[in-house]
Amino acid sequence: MTQRRSDHRSKKADDEDDVLEWVDQVMATVAAEVRRRRRELGWSAKDLADKCEEMGHPIPRNVIANMESRRRSNLPLVDVMVLAQALNTPPICLIYPVGYVDDVQRLPLQDSTSPLDALRWFTGEETELGADDDMLRYFRAHQAAQERLRSARRDEEYARYHAQTAPNADRKAEALRSQARAAEAADGAASRLRRVRAFIEEEGVTPPFLWPDVADVIDSPRTGPETTEENDL
Repeated sequence: MTQRRSDHRSKKADDEDDVLEWVDQVMATVAAEVRRRRRELGWSAKDLADKCEEMGHPIPRNVIANMESRRRSNLPLVDVMVLAQALNTPPICLIYPVGYVDDVQRLPLQDSTSPLDALRWFTGEETELGADDDMLRYFRAHQAAQERLRSARRDEEYARYHAQTAPNADRKAEALRSQARAAEAADGAASRLRRVRAFIEEEGVTPPFLWPDVADVIDSPRTGPETTEENDL
């Protein structure tokens, strides 16, 4: 059946209404969360405005009041960032307040979803969207490898201490086995961290700074070849 022009105009109008409704929803959610967190801190709108001014990005009291009462129809991203810092919360939690609303709409013309799923999409943790950002993946792998290496080295030191102070041969043997497992885990984490840094450098990007207690391990000479596929990261 051929769609009539009037039907087409009607659908377009409905879509435009949905977009406007979505914009209003986002603004209302941010405004409500700013108000809730402000009151939780026992602050007035002026207190919050003063805090923003201290941070170097003034947001007048009347602007905050108009936003909270929904008399203001837009809110710049920079204001959201400063308000979040002033309220001691991540900016994303003003947009998707996990635990304080039942559902949100990520984008217009989409079904509602949970705030946590929307937050994971916004921050790039959502893996089902088919979006590729290798550098984000590399940097997250870098962070995870550093944390794994630090933890393994601490476990190794802990086991070494218990081996040295063991009251009997059996306890010493058990501690030495734990030390060997921790040392193996540390070697694996160090190898992974070197591989991640190599992939980042291949892209012409400077790898993140290494933590001081990790740098001495990573900067030491390698004991053998380290190869891996990119998809293993």
